[in-house]
Amino acid sequence: MTRVALYARYSSDNQREASIEDQLRLCREHSFKERWTVVGTYADAAISGAGIVRRPDIQRLLSDAQSGQFEIVLAEALDRLSGDQEDVAGLFKRLRFAGGPVDELHVGLKGTMNALFLRDLAVEIRRGQSGRILNGHAAGGLSYGYRLVKKLDESGEPIRGLREIDEHQAQVMRRIFQESLSVDQRVR
Repeated sequence: MTRVALYARYSSDNQREASIEDQLRLCREHSFKERWTVVGTYADAAISGAGIVRRPDIQRLLSDAQSGQFEIVLAEALDRLSGDQEDVAGLFKRLRFAGGPVDELHVGLKGTMNALFLRDLAVEIRRGQSGRILNGHAAGGLSYGYRLVKKLDESGEPIRGLREIDEHQAQVMRRIFQESLSVDQRVR
């Protein structure tokens, strides 16, 4: 009996939680065809694949692998495990991958492709954030002191990044800055 652990991950809040279930379903189907027994399921939601350090379930998977709980790790694609070349090579050294012919050449080439994709994605994200800022919109999450403004554009699509001052929270921020100035003036 071959024991297999399934791993799934999606990168950001812009993707759907269902992505993990879709990935796991494909892995279960493959396991069934191979007559493998699924003994563990691991998933990291809305976490970048740029590294493995901050992903709790991949860390748990590695720990369980070291204790011999399964022989194979199955993921929909190599980039679900990591987009970082060093991580992929390290995982390859410690684990046996299934779901396709994965060897040293595959790991090297795919690892390079994943690293290039992450670099290009970072450039695209910065470009998009700069464009939002230049258009007077917020480029990130909701900051304290502001609230979301929900409006639609001409085509009925939501306009992202619109904010307005939350007066109650703004009063708190003003008080904090005033008290900080008072403390600073007393110290001098």
